[in-house]
Amino acid sequence: MNIFEQNDRTPEFWDGQGCALCENEKYAEALTAFDKALAINPNYCQGWNNRGNAFCGMKRYAEALFSYDQAVAIKPDYHQAWFNRGLLLAEMQAYGNAIESYERAIAINPDPRYIHAREKIWLNKKLHTTVEA
Repeated sequence: MNIFEQNDRTPEFWDGQGCALCENEKYAEALTAFDKALAINPNYCQGWNNRGNAFCGMKRYAEALFSYDQAVAIKPDYHQAWFNRGLLLAEMQAYGNAIESYERAIAINPDPRYIHAREKIWLNKKLHTTVEA
């Protein structure tokens, strides 16, 4: 058995393939790769997170949210999945839920990107309220 044959039996291999496809905006093909990763290991939280990213790229938000929820259910301290969940919810204008997801991400890892994304919601809400008044 060669190295390639061994590698294509790991979730990491298929996750990497899916991420490369996402970078080229080939989201449907990426989903197939992420599904192969998850068929090998249904508890591979990175696969769930990246599957959510592919669904976001396709604007299939309910399926993306489900995937992010699976990732954080498997690994509650997976801050990147919490952050991605927050980005999705902000895109859906579910600001309260987005803030909650950002707060979870920040509590685990106070990354400046996470903090900035949370603050952006407050700013957008304030601007939106000012425009309506």
